Amino acid sequence: MTLQQQIVGNAMQMAVCTLQPGQTVYCEAGKFLFKTSNVTMETRLGGAPRSGGVGQQGGGAGGGMGGFLRQAMGTAMQVGQRALAGESLAFQYFTCTGGEGTVGFAGVLPGEMRALELTGSRAWFAEKDAFVAAEDTVQFGIAFAGGRQGMSGGEGFILEKFTGHGTVIIAGAGNFIDLNPAEFGGRIEVDTGCIVAFEEGIQYGVQRIGGLNRQGIMNAVFGGEGLSLATLEGNGQVILQSMTIEGLSNALQKHQGGDKQGPTGGLFSSGMG
Repeated sequence: MTLQQQIVGNAMQMAVCTLQPGQTVYCEAGKFLFKTSNVTMETRLGGAPRSGGVGQQGGGAGGGMGGFLRQAMGTAMQVGQRALAGESLAFQYFTCTGGEGTVGFAGVLPGEMRALELTGSRAWFAEKDAFVAAEDTVQFGIAFAGGRQGMSGGEGFILEKFTGHGTVIIAGAGNFIDLNPAEFGGRIEVDTGCIVAFEEGIQYGVQRIGGLNRQGIMNAVFGGEGLSLATLEGNGQVILQSMTIEGLSNALQKHQGGDKQGPTGGLFSSGMG
């Protein structure tokens, strides 16, 4: 059953979803806006949909005490991963109980939203906090880019991963642009905070800006990018955003009379703490 959804609004978009009887969507806690009275809401730990999803709850072949323990361990691992990633610990599930129902969601920053359609052939990866809502046939997971890359890459260390079939809705800051590295020589380099999402098959990495020479130090200290850029290679869709969370935070801080980043740019930014 395809999720009927419409992205509305301009500077601060929201997704309005029309649910059929028995249809379920889930969202990250804090991104729900409104619903009709025939849509029930339930908050659960972990990401184990009850109806047809990859992480389906219930008995089946693994029922009884053993099944219960495996389910509890799976939920604990999901919650632990989300806590480590700094994500909210719970999901909110919305199920239509009769007739058509409506439920609305939004991101937390001024910007765009996008509905991605998963066919089961390719997963999607998104920046931390990009997830808004998805059908219960879509499985949410946490992916790690790797120790060395993550420590130098900032936002790139922890990624959200979506698998399965159905619609997943993501949000970002500012405006979106769609690129394919294959159309730019197979590789693009971007500010780590500009990545919203990319298809499976795109190789993500982090590289140092320049060497430990005069120009490299000038780039790091005065360029506003810090010491690293993200690299995206391969053939697939990449979604970038025009505004970074750090940039928005610095602009607000500056308006309030203090420059969080300071005149020397990204290297001495205090935004990490």
